[in-house]
Amino acid sequence: MFYVVTGGSGSGKSAYAENLVLSLGEGRRIYIATMMSFDDESTKRIARHRKMREGKQFETVECYTGLDSVRLEKDDIVLLECMSNLAANEMYAQGGAGEKTEEAVMAGIRRLLQDVRHLVVVTNEIFSDGMAYDESTVEYMGHLGNINQQMARLADGVTEVVYGIPVCMKGGKKNEASA
Repeated sequence: MFYVVTGGSGSGKSAYAENLVLSLGEGRRIYIATMMSFDDESTKRIARHRKMREGKQFETVECYTGLDSVRLEKDDIVLLECMSNLAANEMYAQGGAGEKTEEAVMAGIRRLLQDVRHLVVVTNEIFSDGMAYDESTVEYMGHLGNINQQMARLADGVTEVVYGIPVCMKGGKKNEASA
């Protein structure tokens, strides 16, 4: 099964996604971490997410670019957090995919879908604030939006978490608050 979990910053999407993974049965739980630590804020966010996972038996695999090179096992249950970071890394990091960001990311998603039992991907909803951005940010938002749409088409379930409340968009009952 393939699930996409989205929401704004601080919406509760990470906690929801972790609980969803825990509800998917027994198996090796893999957390694919995509955030690079480049300042105090990112270091604190990484520490907070590690603390959230304590005791949940996740094995962490760090992957900043090149998702299609990650090799996992058929019965693995995978949580990838977060697509927004992975897309930015592919666009801007040295050795990233650059203009081929969407293709590189989706090749990695398709590879994981072939290799693992369950995949849950967390992404950010960054498109509703109505602000004007510079050209580079608009380009990033376009790539992330296209990736999110492609994942949603492939996914068995899509849930947006709003103020800690999961709202099912695909693959379940609307406004379903389970997992």
